[in-house]
Amino acid sequence: MSIWSYANPVKFLTLSARVQPVLWVVSLSCVAVGLAWGFFGTPDDYRQGSTVKIIYLHVPSALMAINAWFMMLVTSLIWLIRRHHVSALAAKAAAPVGVVMTVIALLTGAIWGQPMWGTWWAWDPRLTSFLILFLFYLGYIALWEAIEDPDTAADLTSILCLVGSVFAVLSRYAVRFWNQGLHQGTSVPVATGGRSVDDVFFYPLVLSMVGFGLLFVALVFYRTGTEIRLRRAAALRARVGRAA
Repeated sequence: MSIWSYANPVKFLTLSARVQPVLWVVSLSCVAVGLAWGFFGTPDDYRQGSTVKIIYLHVPSALMAINAWFMMLVTSLIWLIRRHHVSALAAKAAAPVGVVMTVIALLTGAIWGQPMWGTWWAWDPRLTSFLILFLFYLGYIALWEAIEDPDTAADLTSILCLVGSVFAVLSRYAVRFWNQGLHQGTSVPVATGGRSVDDVFFYPLVLSMVGFGLLFVALVFYRTGTEIRLRRAAALRARVGRAA
């Protein structure tokens, strides 16, 4: 069966109903175990003390904040090219989740940065691009709410998503683009396979990252299903109104 068949709302809802229970159980279990293991089962760092344990919230949330936008980019491109409504609704559904992840990352970053840098905020390239990405999230959500026609809203928000992807890339790779800045490099660089954290911190961090990733997928499935049902209800009300 082609993946495009799930652009059919009925098939998508059927798939969502099947996979969501498993996603919720696995994701919440990974998040709970990962955070508990990280906060209570690992020692203090020899330089950063107990402050380093905020990594188990900060890194997964920052990773998902960026990847959520990339997921929105892919689904927005599918909408612009193939005009599949489910893809546009999936992008819309992912945006509030991305906002929450971005807020968590910004707040935990400030809490982590204050004792390390002596300040809650610095106009560091990565922090600045991350803040701009947060503003793009808010603009994306506001644009959906401001336009009444759903297809027009999907078109304009998709274009906005393309523009905002620049800052998603900068948020991910700012440390590589600019040598200056307070923010450290990536602790778990996937491309090179190297890492700067010890195994005792690394394994619970990976578990938290997996949990946050699966939780994001579960939330997007749930919210996309809700958006489909809301679209159906609006169409039904419009049909009843014309008949009356």
